[in-house]
Amino acid sequence: MDSWRNELKVDPVPKLLSSGNEAIKYFTLRDLCGRRVESMETLWELPGAKKLLNRQEKDGSWSYHGKRAMKHQDYDQYQTYLNLAELVEKYGLNNRHESIKEAAEYLFSFLSGEGDFRGIYGNQYSTTYSPAIMEILIKTGYVDDPRITKGFKWLLSIRQDDGGWALPFRTVGKNLEAFEISEPIYPDKSKPFSHMATGTVLRAFAAHPKYRKSRDAKRAGELLLSRFFKSDKYQDRRSKDYWERVTFPFLYTDIISALDSVYFLEFNRKNQEIKGAFNFLRDKQNDDGTFNLKITRGSDKDLPYWLCLAICRLFKRY
Repeated sequence: MDSWRNELKVDPVPKLLSSGNEAIKYFTLRDLCGRRVESMETLWELPGAKKLLNRQEKDGSWSYHGKRAMKHQDYDQYQTYLNLAELVEKYGLNNRHESIKEAAEYLFSFLSGEGDFRGIYGNQYSTTYSPAIMEILIKTGYVDDPRITKGFKWLLSIRQDDGGWALPFRTVGKNLEAFEISEPIYPDKSKPFSHMATGTVLRAFAAHPKYRKSRDAKRAGELLLSRFFKSDKYQDRRSKDYWERVTFPFLYTDIISALDSVYFLEFNRKNQEIKGAFNFLRDKQNDDGTFNLKITRGSDKDLPYWLCLAICRLFKRY
C-alpha cells in the first residue's frame, strides 16, 4: 500500500472505487493508484456531463434559474462559471470540445479593459470571481491566451500593500450597496489582506505554470498560510468555521482548496501550518473513509466522494 494511505485512519480507495460514479473511479485509478486509464474523453460521454451540456444556451452560457436577489449582478455569468467548473473538474472537458470553447468565449466577453471579469459584483472589481474564472479557463486550455495574461497583470496591480488581496469595496467600508455604484471602487491598499480573497486569487496562480513560480505568488502563499483556521479581517465569510465548510469544485477559500493551491506554489509539510492542516483532516476522517466536513453548496449526492478524492490527492501529493 502507498505510504500516504497508511497515514489515514482508514484506506479510502476501496470506498471511492465502489462509489458507483465512473468519473470518481477514473480519477481514483489515475491519480491515487497510478493506473493507466483510457482517454479522458471517455468521461465526456457520461450522463452527468451530457445533462449539463444539453442545458447550455446558444451563446455558450447557462441560465441561472434561482432567485435573482440583486438587479445589478450578472447571474448567468455566475451560473456559466459554475457549470464550466463542473465539466472541467468532474469530467475533464477542455477546449477541444466545441461547447467548452463557446462557454469560454462567453466568459471572456466579460473581461474589462482593465483585465478583470466584470459583472458578478455589478460594476465592482471582484478579486474572488475574476481569478476563479481565470483558474477554470486556464485548466480548460487557455493557459497561453493573452486575455489570461491581462487578467494576471490586473490582479498584480490591485494587490494590498502587504502582498495579499481583498475585495476592493470592502477596504473602503462599503457593503453590498456598492453593487449599485456605476464606477468600480479602487481599494485602500493600506488595509490588510483578506484570506478569503487571497485564497481564491492563488487558485489562478497555482493553475498557471509560469505565474505559480513568481515571488508574488510565494509571498501571498505565506500570507494565506498565516491565516489557516483564523477569522478573516472582513465580514465576508469571516468566521474561522469557514475553513472547514467545503465544496467541489472549489468555490471559496477553505482548507482543501488552500492546501491544493499552496502545494503548487512549492510549499511542503515542513511548514507547521500545513502539518497542522493534515492532522486536522486526518482527525476528520469517518469510519467509511470519507471525511466529516460541512458541505456548503451543491446537490450532487456524490459530493462526499469528490471531497474525499480531493483530500486524498493532497495526502498523496504532499
